[in-house]
Amino acid sequence: MTELPPIGAIAQSEILVNRLKYQGRKYTYCVDRLKLPNGKIGDYEYIKHPGAGVAVPITADGKFVLVKQYRFAISRYILEFPAGTLELNEDPADTIARELEEETGFRGHTWQKLGSFYLCPGYSDEIIHAYLAKDLEKLVSPPDGDEDEEIEVVFCDRSELEQMFNTNNGDTLLDAKSVTAFYLALKYLDNL
Repeated sequence: MTELPPIGAIAQSEILVNRLKYQGRKYTYCVDRLKLPNGKIGDYEYIKHPGAGVAVPITADGKFVLVKQYRFAISRYILEFPAGTLELNEDPADTIARELEEETGFRGHTWQKLGSFYLCPGYSDEIIHAYLAKDLEKLVSPPDGDEDEEIEVVFCDRSELEQMFNTNNGDTLLDAKSVTAFYLALKYLDNL
C-alpha cells in the first residue's frame, strides 16, 4: 500500500475540463473533470464557498445565546450559534462580530479564537472560523439583519445544550458547526 502524504498536506487536483459552473448569490457550484493527486481522472461536483464565521456567545450568568431559524434546504427550524458568510476579503473576526449583532442584538467585548474547521469537505471547500464571545452588551438599537432571515434568540445553559446533542429521536435540533464550536469553546469555560 502506498503511503499517503501527511495530514494537512496540500495537493492540488488538476482541472482538465470545466463542465459546469453556476455562480449563485453566495456560492459557486462546479462540475469539473479532475485529475486527482493520485492520478485518477473523473467528474466531480463541488461547491466553492467564501468561508464563514460562527460565534459561541455566552452571557455573564452562563447562558449560551443561540438563534432559532428556518433553513429551507432541510425544511425545518433548528438552533444554531450565530454565524455568517464572509464578504469578499473580509476578516472572519469582522464577519462574526457583525453577524452576532445582526442576529442576536448583542455585541461581544471579549473574543477568543477557537479554531477553524472544514464543514463538509466531501463536497465543499467551506471553512468555518469559530470564536467565543464574552462580556456581551445588549444593544439598544441592533442593526437590521438579512431580509430573508426569520430569527428568534434562544438562551440555553450547558446541560440543556448537551441534552439536545444527546437526543436520539431521529430529529437533529442543532447543526454541526454549532456542536463543533460549542465543544471547542468548553476549554475556555471551565466552571460551567
